[in-house]
Amino acid sequence: MTIIAMLDYAAVLVFALTGALVASRAQLDIIGFSFLAILTGVGGGTLRDLLLDRHPVFWMDDLTYLGVAVTAAFVVFFTAHLLESRYAAILWLDAAALAFAVAAGARIAAAQGESAVIVLVMGVVTGCLGGLMRDVVANEVPLVLKRGELYVTCAVAGAGVFALAPLVGLGEMATVLASGALTFGLRAGSLGFGWRLPVYRSRPPRA
Repeated sequence: MTIIAMLDYAAVLVFALTGALVASRAQLDIIGFSFLAILTGVGGGTLRDLLLDRHPVFWMDDLTYLGVAVTAAFVVFFTAHLLESRYAAILWLDAAALAFAVAAGARIAAAQGESAVIVLVMGVVTGCLGGLMRDVVANEVPLVLKRGELYVTCAVAGAGVFALAPLVGLGEMATVLASGALTFGLRAGSLGFGWRLPVYRSRPPRA
């Protein structure tokens, strides 16, 4: 199995778990669980493949990805009640999924010989879009828009590792590990230690 495939499988699995957990908070049926798990699991990667003109889209070429997402939905459907805090589980699983997905998206764009800017954008798209779709469909405030929290910033930093790797001669596996570690580390710091970016504060207009 290639590095790209492993990253995609990991991202689909963990993002699907978060989608199913969101479905549990909304008290949906098993079809709703499966729908949100699939949407979250493959949403970002689907847009990535369409933008990069990769045919067929990754999950259409290998239906195992859908099987992974549906399996995650069933597991969560029968076990979500065992979690003390499903929201906390969503946040931390989402952080892990973000790390996998950003590395997957950036790696694919880099492997196609795209420019550093496109590598950066594809990492962010793959990492952020699935979770954004999940939260919008479930009528929750998207994690990517939580005020001041590091989220898209984490994706940009992780994808930036791939954009800069050719300049510093970083090997493929080292780049994947560094990207994932940086993405997850920044997100974990935001969740665990309250790391934030400055936010806009409105001021009265000048007289």
